[in-house]
Amino acid sequence: MLRADYKDFSVLTTYMPSGSSSEERQEFKMEWLDFFTAYIKKLQKKIPHLIINGDFNVCHQAIDIHNPITNWNTPGFTPAEREWFSKFLTLGYVDAFRHFTKDPHHYSWWSYRAGARKKNLGWRIDYQLASQSLSGRLKRCVHLPEARHSDHCPVMLELL
Repeated sequence: MLRADYKDFSVLTTYMPSGSSSEERQEFKMEWLDFFTAYIKKLQKKIPHLIINGDFNVCHQAIDIHNPITNWNTPGFTPAEREWFSKFLTLGYVDAFRHFTKDPHHYSWWSYRAGARKKNLGWRIDYQLASQSLSGRLKRCVHLPEARHSDHCPVMLELL
């Protein structure tokens, strides 16, 4: 994690563990998500205007993954992970991308296999979450899939 504090808000960038390599790794991921939640609850008391962004390695909803039925219990899209994400948002956060974009087929990660990116067979696992207190300052949040620096694309958030 890395946090940058500005005059009237802070930005915390994080990388959440992946659980795809083993059951033990998935257990570690779930423990990490609980730790992260507790950390953010404490941080909110000091920093009420917070943007949390990064690779969460979780698809929140079926709209965030190209094949939700096949992947229903795949690490990154397990019921427990989706439930964690929903509960996390109730701490007072807005999914900035979904604030502006309600339609499907917008992803931030694609496997390098089988031409997944070209076919847009991806997962939305990179997020910009903003404190509800900042929701009035959200100008736009977009994916930049044309930027091809890795298997992820940047997710840009602009504030007023």
